[in-house]
Amino acid sequence: MRVVSGIKPTGNLHLGNYLGAVKQWVAMQDEIQAAGGETMYFIADLHGLTEWIAPAELTANTIEMTATLVAAGIDPERSTLFNQTRVPAHSELAWLLNNVARVGWLNRMTQFKDKAGKNREGASVGLYDYPVLMAADVLLYNATHVPVGEDQKQHLELARDIATKFNQDYQTELFTLPEPLISKAAPRIMSLRDASAKMSKSNPSAQSVVKLIDSDSEIADKFRKAKTDPDALPDSWEALAERPEARNLVTIFAALADRTPEDVVAEFAGQGFGQFKPALADLAVAKLGPIRDEMLRLLNDRGAIDAILARGAEKARDLAAPVLADAQKAMGLLA
Repeated sequence: MRVVSGIKPTGNLHLGNYLGAVKQWVAMQDEIQAAGGETMYFIADLHGLTEWIAPAELTANTIEMTATLVAAGIDPERSTLFNQTRVPAHSELAWLLNNVARVGWLNRMTQFKDKAGKNREGASVGLYDYPVLMAADVLLYNATHVPVGEDQKQHLELARDIATKFNQDYQTELFTLPEPLISKAAPRIMSLRDASAKMSKSNPSAQSVVKLIDSDSEIADKFRKAKTDPDALPDSWEALAERPEARNLVTIFAALADRTPEDVVAEFAGQGFGQFKPALADLAVAKLGPIRDEMLRLLNDRGAIDAILARGAEKARDLAAPVLADAQKAMGLLA
């Protein structure tokens, strides 16, 4: 079992990024390897080019994302961790697969329509074509499983279609058809000031978002001042359906503590937020503080980050090279 997954580099990471993606990757690493499997994680810096980003920002985001993953628990000695650019076979295989994929298949990709909006003619070709690169990302390593959320199922189906057509067209069994690995639903973390909006680094209110680089006092202060309602917590999770701010804080507590929301509500039933918010603040500081400290240490040691990515890329290149060569031979590019 080989699991391959990528994440686009982004900066100013916050609690929503951690609970929604990073923490899930760490749990997956431990679960897959306990079952005898292998995990490969990459920073999808090539995918970061599909919409304009300043070069220095992309570089900084890649470094920050790497530091965050390692600080949160991704172990470079156990998982292969690298960024795409260090493995040119990603781009090379993507070009080969462009000649297998059909325009009609890409036209059905809903994410391009969503991201391009009314500016389809002005969108980059990369934004239109990136699902083929995503296919190359996993087929290059003969991934057996790929973690997918609801918004990525269509892309995995495309990868399977491309692999099937390649194998049929060139009478080979080169590419493994990856299976979806349905991870448990990631918690949806909302703003601490307006629970109708997702937690976002772009929110003008600094109090609305808990950043991973926040100090202990900043983390505690943001939770203690988080918007709530005047009622006590009920004795059932369902009773919070129409109380978005309370539901959001319980969701965060449960995700940080690796508990169910129902369990958290049962513990704090009848208590007001004067008791609950300090408990949540203490929990958040205990969980996020060590991650922040290690992340800042790594960010101050660029050499350590480069070494981690270089080692991971070397392992990835060794795995990718024979697959790319076999694809080139199958297509008549190599004797």
